[in-house]
Amino acid sequence: MSLFNVFNVAGSGLNAETIRLNTTASNLANAESVNGDLTKVYRARHPVFQAMMDTADTSFENQDASSGVRVLGIVESAAPPVKTYQPDHPLADKDGFVYSSNVNSIEEMTNMISANRSFATDIEAINTARDLLLKVISMGH
Repeated sequence: MSLFNVFNVAGSGLNAETIRLNTTASNLANAESVNGDLTKVYRARHPVFQAMMDTADTSFENQDASSGVRVLGIVESAAPPVKTYQPDHPLADKDGFVYSSNVNSIEEMTNMISANRSFATDIEAINTARDLLLKVISMGH
């Protein structure tokens, strides 16, 4: 793998962590949302990642081996919304129930911290590769 591929790998990680942070922010923004309709209440969303690694050719001649991370999509949580009896709530259904989002704020904050640290690690990898390339270039002088 070429030293230049570090930028591709770290860049794909930055993209994935950006999507993870945006999804987490959306979940936190909707954590306290309620609705009178079970089918319309906000459900937590989570990105699904896939590692990309072309292992067909492991020789050093194959400089175009794809590696990194890919976002396959975003899925909704299967956890049920919280059902609360509040007959005086303006969004209550005919039986007096409102449904709250199934977002777990503690889990989302943990995801945010993890994504932030992964993002910082990818930036550090890019900076280290840049510094190494600059040192290689300066060796010729």
